[in-house]
Amino acid sequence: METREQGLTSAEARKRLADTGTNELPGVRRVPVLRRFLSQFTNFFALLLWGAAALALVARIPELAIAVSAVVIINGLFAFAQEERATQAAAKLRGLLPTQVTVVRDGAPTKVPAAEVVPGDVVILAAGDRLPADLTFLSTDSCTADESMLSGESLAVVKEAGDAGFGGTFLANGTAEACVTATGNNTRLAEIASLTSHVVPPPTPLQRELRRVVRTISSVALGFGVTFCIISILVGTPLHNALLFAIGVAVAMIPEGLLPTVTLSLAVGAQRMADRNALVRNLQAVETLGSATFICTDKTGTLTQNRMNVVEVWTPEGMVAVDGEGYSPVAGITGPSSATDPARRLAWAARTASRGRIRRAGEEWIADGDPMEAALDALAHRLAGPVGLSDPEPTRRFAFDPVRRRESVILGAELLVKGAPESMLPLCSNTGLADRASEELTGMANRGLRVLAVASRTLPRGTRVDEAAPEELEHDLVLEGLVGLHDPPRPGVPEAIRQARQAGIRIAMITGDHPVTAAAIARQTGLALGDPVVVEGRDLPPDEESLGELIDHDGVVVSRVSPEQKLAIARALQRRGHVLAMTGDGVNDGPALSEADIGVAMGMTGTDVAREAADLVLLDDNFATIIIAVEQGRATYTNIRRFLTYHLTSNVSELLPFVVWILSGGSFPLALGVLQILALDIGTDLLPALALGGEKPSPDVLRKPPEKRHLMDGALLTRVFVVLGPVQAAFALGIFTLVLWGSGWTWGAQPAPGLLATASGAAFCTVVVGQMANAVACRSATRPAWRINWFSNRMLLVAVLVEVALLLFFLFFAPLAGVLGHAPPPLEGALFSLLVVPTLLSVDGLHKFLRHRRRDNRSRAGSQRPADPPPLKPEG
Repeated sequence: METREQGLTSAEARKRLADTGTNELPGVRRVPVLRRFLSQFTNFFALLLWGAAALALVARIPELAIAVSAVVIINGLFAFAQEERATQAAAKLRGLLPTQVTVVRDGAPTKVPAAEVVPGDVVILAAGDRLPADLTFLSTDSCTADESMLSGESLAVVKEAGDAGFGGTFLANGTAEACVTATGNNTRLAEIASLTSHVVPPPTPLQRELRRVVRTISSVALGFGVTFCIISILVGTPLHNALLFAIGVAVAMIPEGLLPTVTLSLAVGAQRMADRNALVRNLQAVETLGSATFICTDKTGTLTQNRMNVVEVWTPEGMVAVDGEGYSPVAGITGPSSATDPARRLAWAARTASRGRIRRAGEEWIADGDPMEAALDALAHRLAGPVGLSDPEPTRRFAFDPVRRRESVILGAELLVKGAPESMLPLCSNTGLADRASEELTGMANRGLRVLAVASRTLPRGTRVDEAAPEELEHDLVLEGLVGLHDPPRPGVPEAIRQARQAGIRIAMITGDHPVTAAAIARQTGLALGDPVVVEGRDLPPDEESLGELIDHDGVVVSRVSPEQKLAIARALQRRGHVLAMTGDGVNDGPALSEADIGVAMGMTGTDVAREAADLVLLDDNFATIIIAVEQGRATYTNIRRFLTYHLTSNVSELLPFVVWILSGGSFPLALGVLQILALDIGTDLLPALALGGEKPSPDVLRKPPEKRHLMDGALLTRVFVVLGPVQAAFALGIFTLVLWGSGWTWGAQPAPGLLATASGAAFCTVVVGQMANAVACRSATRPAWRINWFSNRMLLVAVLVEVALLLFFLFFAPLAGVLGHAPPPLEGALFSLLVVPTLLSVDGLHKFLRHRRRDNRSRAGSQRPADPPPLKPEG
């Protein structure tokens, strides 16, 4: 399609968009809906229940087979609906970061969504931008592209006018203008996507842990049921009873609502993070965030506000102080009058070598482009005075790159250069002046300023500027002076750093800035512990072991790092056992973000490269948001343990009646039938479990190191099988026995059907009431129920009220009660069942108290021993 240098008109763009369709790749080929739906009925839990239904048919109990099958179907439908809802929620969250592209429309640069780019559009690209579609470069300036995602070649490809570019790749360096040639399904990336869409990502750590839990519970249930079924047959138990026992064990031990509850908990955690400016790119990363033990953070924009403002200008004539607000072009200027003209010349040169500009938006001035370059533009306006500013177009630009650490432009016969003082001062011809500048540089950096050097050179006549490399021209420079920019720390960062340390997380600053400037910000934010330990990138050891020993300390500052060094730091810390969170916003941060356990990209100032490589995107670019995300990640992990404890405690109460019944050879009646267990698991237990999955972070979640343990560990099993479960099961069996004895039943006798139904209703009522208390107890693994705000989880209060309503419905709705095999308990039995609440909560509180005291005793005993040297790896 035809195009022009001034781009398309809005009308042309709309017409082409209607003809070609949106610039979007074909959707990822998801597993067909029918297959996803059927998979909910073939997981390990479901297969065991299908087996229980088959046993019920063999035992000629068709109503039980129907009930068990109904449970599998209901649970599968719920799980399918919840996963689909979570998937849609994740898609909505990803939509919070629409990719914007600068195109030339109606003769002016305009930002439009990438989906609205059409063939013939002229796009304007800068380093870090993702190419929105296949295109042909019209003009380039020191331009290279990272096409590794298509070619596998890690080296960036130089791009000149006339070269092709491909959608999905990135501009690594320089700037360019290009004409779009193909969009959407017609791009090269779409062809490759269609070939690779069937690739299934490997399971996450949380998925592997859940599989372990599912298989452990299922294996125990299967082994327990088969073993006791065989034993019971060998001792003469009728086959009907043996099969009924096997079915009861399978149903009692399987927490049918576990998997959908986990999905809901992750979705709730992700949504809460998004509400607080932390976008999770996949649900499984929610839990991983809570495991972080080390954070490597950028400085600019993450610890600081990324609102650059020039406050000092030094020239050989003296220091000029600039007192201005934000990007306003008006400021107070103080200093020697002799320094004003050199400062004005310096500001003009720095502005000419920059692309960023300031512009008025309503009542305020804002940055259009890089904040630092916009600050230089504001400086030039502030110093220009009545002279005004000219805005000539340079003959050629040499873009900034991390190797040279400077950029330059050619204007007529003059070369103007700005960049890091360490890279600039050695290139200056006047060494005496450079020495004076080094002394001023130290003072400015100590004041927490970011310092740029500005220099110039008159090119010899006949210099072939079109063919020369920047290194061939950037020498024998004349130093114009230094510019000191201030980027104030973000207000909430010191408190966030304090919370991170309290949570057992070490923090290091990894920055490309000057070491003295980085140290000053480390002191201002509280990242430094005393005098900051500052290491320059050039001094980092090359081997991972030595690098890890050097960096693995809280408060370390690493300055002037290269992308390769940042990647090496990530690998070294992971090798030492850390779960690493690494922040970044630039193109060069992509490898380190991908390597880290948790890549954290900036949503406001970050490049597409960084965002694509990250697991978490900070929508406000604020370090404090990372700590909020860690808090929610830990809460999600704890919530999964909460409702796992809740489910398994109920399973103990459901399993013990079958064990007593089968071991007594039927002399002791079965207190709870399989249908009652199904009513408990799917009816009364499910809503409280879901409410526990949405529990908010506890106040002390960031006051202890991250937990390094399995979801189902010794502490959880002790609480279930030694504390909560036995109390609840003992009350259920005790009340069942008291109702029988109160009506004259004796051991070994077969109770009358009406009496058995009444006693079973009392046991059923006790388990449900006990689960209400259990839900409250499970809200905290350390605090007793009376120290928990009962109204802080309103969802749980509603769930308990619904549970009460369901209990009354199951007991007093005669047709349903008849199917379940129970009847309303006698008044004294119902009242006695209420005692399970204070008893269970008291026993749970006593267990928590004793465990806390044992932990305190161990801590005091450990503090009396000679201190060991600090471990190289985090304990746990």
